[in-house]
Amino acid sequence: MGHMVEFASNGKMASGYLADSTSGAGPGVIVVQEWWGLVPHIKDVADRLAQEGFTALAPDLYHGEAAAEPDDAAKLMMNLDLPRAAEDMSGAVDFLLSDEACDSATVGAMGFCMGGGMVLWLSTLKPQVSACVPFYGVIPWDGVQPDYSTSEASYLGHYAENDSPSTNESARKAEKLLQSQGKDAKFIFYPGAQHAFFNETREGIYDPAAADLAWLRTLEFLREHVR
Repeated sequence: MGHMVEFASNGKMASGYLADSTSGAGPGVIVVQEWWGLVPHIKDVADRLAQEGFTALAPDLYHGEAAAEPDDAAKLMMNLDLPRAAEDMSGAVDFLLSDEACDSATVGAMGFCMGGGMVLWLSTLKPQVSACVPFYGVIPWDGVQPDYSTSEASYLGHYAENDSPSTNESARKAEKLLQSQGKDAKFIFYPGAQHAFFNETREGIYDPAAADLAWLRTLEFLREHVR
């Protein structure tokens, strides 16, 4: 359904997977990858959004690299050029808003694991992000501390009850911080679910009931806040 596109990233070029809405122009959503890279699961999420009437763009933050093993994925994540990643995500927002298949003045941003942390950060970099949806996302780099005072977004977080204590503690702190600054923020913890419960390619971890509920909540949230 979708196709690869190139877009400007602060004087350089970046690429991503663009899925046009199947019902004509639709509200824009940025989809940010897990630590594996721009793999078929992330493209499938963009395609599913397109089937629901959104126009979705998943930027390739690893610039063509991807991983199949956790050790390789961890190396790619920790070696990520953070300033370049910020430029790539920001460029993706600008490209999406200028695309004729996008009919909204703002965009949503949803991300998974590493990408969940990245969209939290992106919401503070681009005021055009009006809806931020992290799935079990935390920010694994000490050098990235989002200044949520600059954000114009509402937040809906999806987290697993059986994730690591550090991930869930970080999520609760982020939710509390956002609420203390007057932001519209709700982080939901799914009973019995594990980290990556939304990823249908993760056998033994994928939780269909939790994933379906999170998806329905996400669609409702995006439709309310992306205009």
